[in-house]
Amino acid sequence: MSKQFDVVVIGGGPAGYVAAIRASQLGLNTACCEFDSYADPKGEPRLGGTCLNVGCIPSKALLHSSELFDQANHSFVMHGIKAENVTIDVPLMIKRKTNIVTQLVTGIKGLFKKYKVTFLPGHGSFVGQADGMWQVKIADEIVSAKHVIVATGSSARHLPGIPVDQKLIMDNTGALDINEAPKRLGVIGAGVIGLEMGSVWKRLGSEVTILEAAPEFLGAADAAVAKEAWKIFTTKQGLKIHMGIKIKEVLPGENIVTIKYENDDGEQTLEVDKLIVAVGRVPNTGGLNVAAVGLELDDRGRIKVDEHCATNLQNVWAVGDVVPGPMLAHKGMEEGVMVAEVIAGQAGHINYNLIPWVIYTHPEIAWVGKTEQELKAANIPYKAGQIPFLANGRALSQGDSTGFVKVLAHAETDQILGAHIIGTNASELIAEAVVSMEFGASSEDIARTSHAHPTLSEVMHEAALAVDKRSLHF
Repeated sequence: MSKQFDVVVIGGGPAGYVAAIRASQLGLNTACCEFDSYADPKGEPRLGGTCLNVGCIPSKALLHSSELFDQANHSFVMHGIKAENVTIDVPLMIKRKTNIVTQLVTGIKGLFKKYKVTFLPGHGSFVGQADGMWQVKIADEIVSAKHVIVATGSSARHLPGIPVDQKLIMDNTGALDINEAPKRLGVIGAGVIGLEMGSVWKRLGSEVTILEAAPEFLGAADAAVAKEAWKIFTTKQGLKIHMGIKIKEVLPGENIVTIKYENDDGEQTLEVDKLIVAVGRVPNTGGLNVAAVGLELDDRGRIKVDEHCATNLQNVWAVGDVVPGPMLAHKGMEEGVMVAEVIAGQAGHINYNLIPWVIYTHPEIAWVGKTEQELKAANIPYKAGQIPFLANGRALSQGDSTGFVKVLAHAETDQILGAHIIGTNASELIAEAVVSMEFGASSEDIARTSHAHPTLSEVMHEAALAVDKRSLHF
C-alpha cells in the first residue's frame, strides 16, 4: 500500500517548504518533495529552491561583501578610517556565500524535523486519481494525498541563440560563482537581477555594460524613483546602461563574447569577457504531467488559480512562481500559508495589492502600492509628500544620505495609496508602509505615530507630514 498523506507539496522552495510547515503545524499529515540538488557536494536534493540556493540569499551575500569592499576603498576615509591597498579575495567571498546557503538549507531540514514534515527526495509529478486520492509519483515511488500543492517555482529565461554554459555566458546561477572580477562584464536585462549582479561586479572592479530592451528604465517603479536611480547608477556609480536595444547576435569565443545589437543610433558591437543573461524567469510546469490530469495552464505556461490559489482540479492548489503574479519569494510564502490554512478550514487571505517590491542595489529601492503615474492614469486624486534622506540626522551620521521617501495619499480620504523609497535600508523601511496600508491607515496616522530619534524611519514620518505640507525638518 502506498504512503498516504493529507497534503503533498511538490517543490521545496520558499512557497513549498513554507506551505508544508504551515500545513503540518495545523495538524495535517504533510510531505514535501524536491529533486534539484543545486550545488550540493553529495548530489542530494536541497530544500530552499532558487531563492535560497541560487537567488535571493546568495546574491545578498555577494552584494553585502562587495559593498563593504567599496566602502573600504571610498567611504571609510570620511570616518577617519584610513585603509590602503585594500584587496578582495573573490574565491573566499564566494565560499562565504556558499556557507551561508548551506547553513540555511540545513536549517530548513531541521524545521521539517521539528514540525514533522516528511521530506521525500525526488521529482514529483501527477499520475492520476484513485479512491478519492491524488496519486503523485516521487522518484520511483507513488504516494497518495487528499490535497496536492504545486510549488515547482521557476527557471531563468534564456534567449534563443544565446548558449548559456554558466562559464562564459551565465544566467543568475552562474553569475553567483564567478571566481574573479572580469575586466568587462555584459548584462542583458536591467531588471532586479541585472542591476544587482551588475552592481556586485562593478564594485569589484569590472566595467559593466547593461543592455535593456525596454524603452524606459525601471518602468514598474515610481517615475521619480526611476529617475533618481538612473542618475545614481549611471553618473555616480559608472554603470553603462543602454535602453531600447534589440539583440541581433551573440557570438561566444574562446575567452570573449561579442554582442551585436541595435538601438536608435543603429547597429552596435560590444565585446565582453563575461555575459550575464537576466531577462526574467519562466514557470516550471513541464515535468508535472499536467495533461494526464487536465491541470489548466495559461498562455504563459503558468497554472491557472483563483484568489485562494485553487486550480481547476478539486483539492489541487498551486503557489509561488508557478502561478500568475510577481515572482517574489515573500509572495510565494504568503500563498503557501494561505493555502495550508484554507485546506485546514481557516480563512486564508492575501492582499496582492500590497506585496512590496525591493531591488537590493545601493541605494536600495523599495515600493508598495500605486505609483504617481498609475494614479494619474486612473484619475485618482492624490497628494504627495517627499523627503530626502539628506534631511535625516541618522543618514548623515552614517555617511549615506542618498535618495528619498515618497508617500502618496488620497486627496480626499488621506488613505495611503503608495509608498516609494530609494535609499539606505529601503528594504526594511518599506515594512511600515505595508503594515499601515494593510490596515487602511492614512498619512495622518503615520504622521501622528512616534518614531525614535535618530533613526532612518523618521524620513517616513517626515514624508507623511509632508503630504499635508507640514514637515518639520525639511
